[in-house]
Amino acid sequence: METDPGFIAALEEARKGAAEGGVPIGSALVAADGTILGRGHNMRLQKGSATLHAEISTFENAGRLPASVYRGATCYTTLSPCDMCTGSCVMYKVKRVVIGENETFVGGEEYLKQRGIEVVVLKNKECQELMKKFIAEKPEEWNEDIGEP
Repeated sequence: METDPGFIAALEEARKGAAEGGVPIGSALVAADGTILGRGHNMRLQKGSATLHAEISTFENAGRLPASVYRGATCYTTLSPCDMCTGSCVMYKVKRVVIGENETFVGGEEYLKQRGIEVVVLKNKECQELMKKFIAEKPEEWNEDIGEP
């Protein structure tokens, strides 16, 4: 799965976020037929946004889609999704969420599973390294991103 175009796109987005000085989390939404519908990265710091996490950015960039498109889709994300991003996957009833890593943060994986969404964790080393570096260099920004004091 680390060679899936959706995961590659998500990782490219995470690298882009890191290069911009933002939280290095990327995401991509891929249709059942393999078409990348949207991709994005965390833009909270860059845009001064309260909600622009990678998955939210991805859904926004995918644009308005029929519910049937989401039902067969896979959301790739480089980090375990927070409650807000988990909620977007549940709301649109994506079929599967592929997570780059969940060592630095574990989000709503169990809730996704409870709602019938397949969850795959890749334990990707680059995703882990990007997050560890960011958290070490910008702990205040990280805590803000996940709603911690």
